Amino acid sequence: MNARARRLARQEQVWCLAANRLGARAAVRAWFRLVSRLGDGMFWYALMAGLVLLDGWRGLAASAQLAATGLVALLLYRRLKRWTRRPRPFAVDGRIRAWIAPLDEYSFPSGHTLHAVAFTLVALAHYPALAPLLLPFTGCVALSRVVLGLHYPSDVLAATGIGALLAGISLLLWPVG
Repeated sequence: MNARARRLARQEQVWCLAANRLGARAAVRAWFRLVSRLGDGMFWYALMAGLVLLDGWRGLAASAQLAATGLVALLLYRRLKRWTRRPRPFAVDGRIRAWIAPLDEYSFPSGHTLHAVAFTLVALAHYPALAPLLLPFTGCVALSRVVLGLHYPSDVLAATGIGALLAGISLLLWPVG
């Protein structure tokens, strides 16, 4: 690792530690635990069901696209985790606490963030009016991963890019009409 990469890694560790310290506050920890658990899938499943219930066939088409995009995202992120095998921040630095149990062993990329970004972008292509709900929720999901000690900021940033790319491909292959 060159000097610049080492400096970036040290800075990322500092950011990780600072974000994780926010979790020492009970209210902050409770909020991000809730957001993280909802981001496990429950929020997205409820969104898909709600779209079908509220908008019939159009909602079903949007939900089908969300589900297909989510399946591709799941397969991709699992493959990336097995390939990169990046340890989680709490496993590397004893000062960082995992404020919630991780769903799997590795850190890169953040699956929660990848899915949240992909789902949000596809859903907003169908229903732009959902932006005031989906954008803050997605931001909180991404931030929760670092605050809870489960991911580095670069895991979240990379997942944001991957999620956006997947959403873009999904919308190219299955345009909203």
